[in-house]
Amino acid sequence: MKVSLAGLELTCPIIAASGTFGYGIEFEEIVSLERIGGFVTKGISLEPMAGHAAPRIVQTAAGMLNAIGLQNVGVEDYVERKLPALKRYPSCKVIVNVFGSTVNEYIGVIERLNDADGIAAYELNVSCPNVHEGGMAFGADASSLEYLVSRAKAASKRPLIVKLSPNVTSIAHMAKISADAGADALSLTNTFLAMSIDVETRQPRLTNITGGLSGPAIKPIALRMVYETAKAVSIPILGMGGIVTAEDAVEFLMAGATAVQVGTASYADPRATERIASGLESWCRSHGVEKVASLTRALEIRRD
Repeated sequence: MKVSLAGLELTCPIIAASGTFGYGIEFEEIVSLERIGGFVTKGISLEPMAGHAAPRIVQTAAGMLNAIGLQNVGVEDYVERKLPALKRYPSCKVIVNVFGSTVNEYIGVIERLNDADGIAAYELNVSCPNVHEGGMAFGADASSLEYLVSRAKAASKRPLIVKLSPNVTSIAHMAKISADAGADALSLTNTFLAMSIDVETRQPRLTNITGGLSGPAIKPIALRMVYETAKAVSIPILGMGGIVTAEDAVEFLMAGATAVQVGTASYADPRATERIASGLESWCRSHGVEKVASLTRALEIRRD
């Protein structure tokens, strides 16, 4: 079940996605953290952020909308209070999702994290659709993305994973820009910009008006984007988008992912990551797959 991702050895390719697993330690009594490859923290900014006012989560057909607004305790509090407890789980890789409104804020977070122990990698959030500054503003503009990734890579003492936005004309193009700028791996995709309206009140259901769509509804699109990106770059890909079952994870691996992230499924089933990890191991056994890494880019396209 081991896979290698940007120089990191993961005990399994199932990772909990940012924004759905808190700071990790909150799940220690729910999920056996040693049974998953790792997790990505919620977005960490230079200063604490309160996020958007409620309601900020809305259920949709086959998914959900969220506009949390990157609520978090800030990098200083994260390093001092949240991170130390995770030393009890050395096999579970801690990937910190890094966010800023400006390039200097991104760099400031990375520089503070560089001095902290117990972190395996950084995930550069250039794709959050739920904030008015930063986030998707970087991920949707090629020159801004290139500049931010190159600056972040120069500042980072750890592997740098860039989390791409699906809200672009060509995700493969943005992936290549990130890879050429120094990204060690890519995460895709983040949520799709969407909205929901209450027809009785004639008001948007989210206070932010729009939010990010996630869950099984986006899986076929996310899968296609992983496939297109795998053809455009050679660096590892973390695939995500609507993964609920082990078979979903296998699809993403075959499309080109080295590992996958499980997000929205954890809202319905807090043990989803562990369940999918166990299911993937069983699937490999029943299909005669000796090494899960062999599934990456294993898609066979027949043109009879």
